[in-house]
Amino acid sequence: MWDWFVLFLEIMLINVVLSGDNAVVIALASKNLPAEQRKQAVWWGAFGAIGPRVVLTIIAVYVLRIPFIQALGSLLLLWIAIKLLIDDEDHTGVKEATTLGKAIWTIIVADFVMSLDNVLAIAAKAQGDIAVIILGIGLSVPIIIWGSTLVMKLLKKFPIFVYLGAGILGYTAGEMFISDTRLYEQLLGDTPHGIIPVITTVVVIAAGLLKKFVFRPKHT
Repeated sequence: MWDWFVLFLEIMLINVVLSGDNAVVIALASKNLPAEQRKQAVWWGAFGAIGPRVVLTIIAVYVLRIPFIQALGSLLLLWIAIKLLIDDEDHTGVKEATTLGKAIWTIIVADFVMSLDNVLAIAAKAQGDIAVIILGIGLSVPIIIWGSTLVMKLLKKFPIFVYLGAGILGYTAGEMFISDTRLYEQLLGDTPHGIIPVITTVVVIAAGLLKKFVFRPKHT
């Protein structure tokens, strides 16, 4: 029971940290609507986004069981973790909707398009537990959308949560890679399994720290 609860918390944290971009899109898509319609757009968009995300994640759980696909997924997840800490892109090009229906549709489509990282991360971490996938996504999406601006402020104010989420993703990427036993044995032979997740975690955190302290942009 305790292991399940820890897994659930990890999935919630991953989903919240990786959904910062989605929160920005939600805020931008609905900002031109009247206050009451804005709330409706956000909530209907949230619930409309949950279904496709759950379905995609469950599909990913089974796809990731295919040999070599799992190893490829681990490399993609490692890149997602690094990108989370080094990415500076903005969303000024997001289209702002002028009607309730268009806002809801914009939120659902944007969430669907931007959720590959969430889907892959949760599918990898959940270890086939469909119940924890549904519960983790079902609870975290409304939290993210209800507090879209609050989530962004918290992540900016307490970057330790972003690093923690990225570290979990890095560790999960390492676990995914060693689970692809056939490829692992071909490439790494008798290398102890426990070393790989630690290495991938260190790589992710190191990339974030290098970007922050060594390659940070100079302000003029």
